[in-house]
Amino acid sequence: MAEPDEPAGLHPIPGSARGRGRIVADLGSMVDPPTRRRAGVFRRALRREASRLRDPRRIAAIFLLSLAFALLLSGMIARGDAGGADARAYWAGVRMWLNGGDPYHPTGPFLPYVYAPWMLPMFAPWAILPWDVAWFVWRVGTILLLLWTIHWAYRRRPLTTAVIFAVLAFPFGANLDTGNINLQLTLMLWAAQFTVPWLSGLLWAVATWMKWLPVVFWPILSRGGRRWGIGWLLVSIVLSLATLPLTIVQLRVLFGFGARPVRLDYLVYLWAFIPWLYRRPDPFDFLRPATWRRWAADLRFRTRGRGRPSQPAPPPEIKAG
Repeated sequence: MAEPDEPAGLHPIPGSARGRGRIVADLGSMVDPPTRRRAGVFRRALRREASRLRDPRRIAAIFLLSLAFALLLSGMIARGDAGGADARAYWAGVRMWLNGGDPYHPTGPFLPYVYAPWMLPMFAPWAILPWDVAWFVWRVGTILLLLWTIHWAYRRRPLTTAVIFAVLAFPFGANLDTGNINLQLTLMLWAAQFTVPWLSGLLWAVATWMKWLPVVFWPILSRGGRRWGIGWLLVSIVLSLATLPLTIVQLRVLFGFGARPVRLDYLVYLWAFIPWLYRRPDPFDFLRPATWRRWAADLRFRTRGRGRPSQPAPPPEIKAG
């Protein structure tokens, strides 16, 4: 039996099913279609993220990253104003140089500046800031760039990224505490794997001329990046020869530190291998004995000049049932 029409001015009872449907319809008519489409996209994204959080591997990755960040943060808070000794050396050295002083033999409670003299102008835009502001920019800028690299790696291999970051937590924390430029150079080597060849080579060459350890990253650059890198490295040599008197002073100061403890903070450079590893079809094949045997066979063939290098063996067939 058909229901009678509702009298004018009366509305369905809110608690009834018909009333709830009418309210939803009225609210839906108040929202324009583009907004409804965006809301649908957000709902689907939230459902997808919720389904991911039920993955045990992602839960373990989030736990490891949270624990590592908590340790880093607590260490930086505990150190307080005592941190930043290395960054303060760069800051003070540039200021002394701008005022006509000797950055390699500073006066006051500063470590000496130990890098190439022609690199002093590279620090100048940052060093003209007051120390408190400069230290904030140095540390916070580094953390933001580090977070970007973690985000890139996490999207591809969540648990592997979390484990690697947790293992390297101490080197990360040590560099963030002292303000040593190792972490910035690591991020430069990371960026060198994503940029155009001339910039890739420049980033690698500058990092190499500052610390020399980044020289091992030359093979993982693109072909053009490797060529530009050698060119920029020759430019660095020419610039050091052009400032030879100060370069000699720099080398004397650099090698005059005497015995130094084991530099565990240098382990942070391992983080720069992540883009190269993750973009390989099988990132960790170098850990397998079969890969070592293939490398040995390739080397044997190249040494003796017999035939072509061996090809990787095809994966074994999986029998059904």
